[in-house]
Amino acid sequence: MSTAYQKGELIYEGKGKKVFQIKDENNFIWIDFKDSLTAFNAQKKGSFESKGAINRDIASMVFRYLKKNNIDSHWVADVGVNSMICEKLQMIPLEVVVRNVVAGSFAKKFGLEEGIEIPNPIAEFYYKKDELNDPFISDDQALYLMAARSQHELDSLKKMGLLVNVQLKNLFAKLELRLVDFKLEFGFNYNKKICLGDEITPDSCRLWDLKTNEKFDKDRFRRDLGGVSEAYQEVLNRMRRMWGSEL
Repeated sequence: MSTAYQKGELIYEGKGKKVFQIKDENNFIWIDFKDSLTAFNAQKKGSFESKGAINRDIASMVFRYLKKNNIDSHWVADVGVNSMICEKLQMIPLEVVVRNVVAGSFAKKFGLEEGIEIPNPIAEFYYKKDELNDPFISDDQALYLMAARSQHELDSLKKMGLLVNVQLKNLFAKLELRLVDFKLEFGFNYNKKICLGDEITPDSCRLWDLKTNEKFDKDRFRRDLGGVSEAYQEVLNRMRRMWGSEL
């Protein structure tokens, strides 16, 4: 735990996190992970105790694992039980979704059965606009809307998403979890370098048990499967058993 940072004024409150200034520091921000659960662009809402602390710990361990494998993120340090210090990023208004297995909206859109392995992972863009329900966006549309500055930037985002995918698949496979799909967000740090931001947790990933296909992610909330808090806690427990001493 770091004691060098002092929380400042609230900058922004989203569905799952609160973002604060840090006193006398322009390049970093303070992020609190909330206990809230949302689905379908916050049309469905819930919560469970300690959810913010669990997600903070999972996100922190994932970011540290990625750093050991030469993928930088905005993570700087953990503070308290549900907060982290991060680099302040100028966010790119695109979500990068990487799919390894047919599931969720991809299955519904194309009338496919969930669980089919995708031979070559698919990287897709979604436009970050809550009021539009974050629609799928093509490269040409992203350029027209100036969500990215160039095709080179879009290609770089896809490449980084697929690189993250390789490392996350390895990580979760060691935890006996199947990485079905996940969402990433990127932004520019104070050195104008593109960095991985936001979070990587069961809120933003689909994770299935390798042996049973039991779900350990937010689909338990979306689909009223029950056992949401237990699923999130189990992901963290597996991470701690495998990586806690090393990270």
